[in-house]
Amino acid sequence: MLTAAQLAELRRDIQFQVELGGRNLRLTSTWGLFSPREIDEGTRLLLSHLQPEANADCLDLGCGYGAIGLALAVQAHQGRTLMIDKDFVAVDYANRNLRLNGIQNASAQLSNGFDQVEQGQQFDLIASNVPAKVGKELLALLLHDAYARLRPGGRLYLVTINGLRQYMKRNLTEVFGNYDKLKQGTHYTVALALR
Repeated sequence: MLTAAQLAELRRDIQFQVELGGRNLRLTSTWGLFSPREIDEGTRLLLSHLQPEANADCLDLGCGYGAIGLALAVQAHQGRTLMIDKDFVAVDYANRNLRLNGIQNASAQLSNGFDQVEQGQQFDLIASNVPAKVGKELLALLLHDAYARLRPGGRLYLVTINGLRQYMKRNLTEVFGNYDKLKQGTHYTVALALR
């Protein structure tokens, strides 16, 4: 049985430091969010392949507490980064992390996929750590909507568990007409599709 002091400790925000986009950042998170104590292996692998232009407009799809979006905003400091998630706790922590680190060219908002993203808003780069259990219906919507929201020449970067690699290859090839496996690690694969 946990003591009152132990429960109080569990209720406190989790804080850690990490380098994202070449800058040391302080992050705050909480239990219930994905990988709350550190940047997970799949996200780290994805981040090692993201190199947005300084003026790129970026989207972090399923942002969690904001690791990918923060890295994009730091690298694309002359552009705008939008971070979206269907979880209001994730959006709250992503916005907290933007404020905590003084990042002003990004914001986080609630959205189930692209449904709350401003109509007609376009991006140069979209990145996502795709949950393993996203479901084929939502994944189809996400890929088609990502294609529609990318500017010509825009890039979609995805990291998935290796078990989804062939599935993603088929679906990205079907929607985008191309697929590039950038890196396959022990557990995760980073894929790129071009608009």
